[in-house]
Amino acid sequence: MSLMSNRNNISSGSEWEAKIGYSRAVRIGQLVSVSGTTASGPDGPVGGNDLGEQTREALRRIEAALTEAGASATDVIRTRMYLTDMSRWEEAGIAHGEVFGEIRPATTILEVSALIAPDLLIEIEADAVIGD
Repeated sequence: MSLMSNRNNISSGSEWEAKIGYSRAVRIGQLVSVSGTTASGPDGPVGGNDLGEQTREALRRIEAALTEAGASATDVIRTRMYLTDMSRWEEAGIAHGEVFGEIRPATTILEVSALIAPDLLIEIEADAVIGD
């Protein structure tokens, strides 16, 4: 059996998925990878300039994608957080800990010069392995 026959692409419904060629998440077997996720909204980011709130919204969206793929936050083994201002890392870290404090996935925090929109402060990726 090829990996492709066991592949499930999860869509958010965004027009950009087809244009750019990506999925909100992909599940192959027990592995789920969630694409970079922000708090973008039609009128600017959910949470405005509050990094903690942007982080919480991105994590809510990640949890929704995980659920659609048959996983949950407890299955997450790795996250990556991309911040536009590393001096504010603790705000993001506290929000991350609200979801993953007991789960404790491997985590990386990186500073980037910009995200796709200037008012976005964080983008988060997640990988999960679904247990038996």
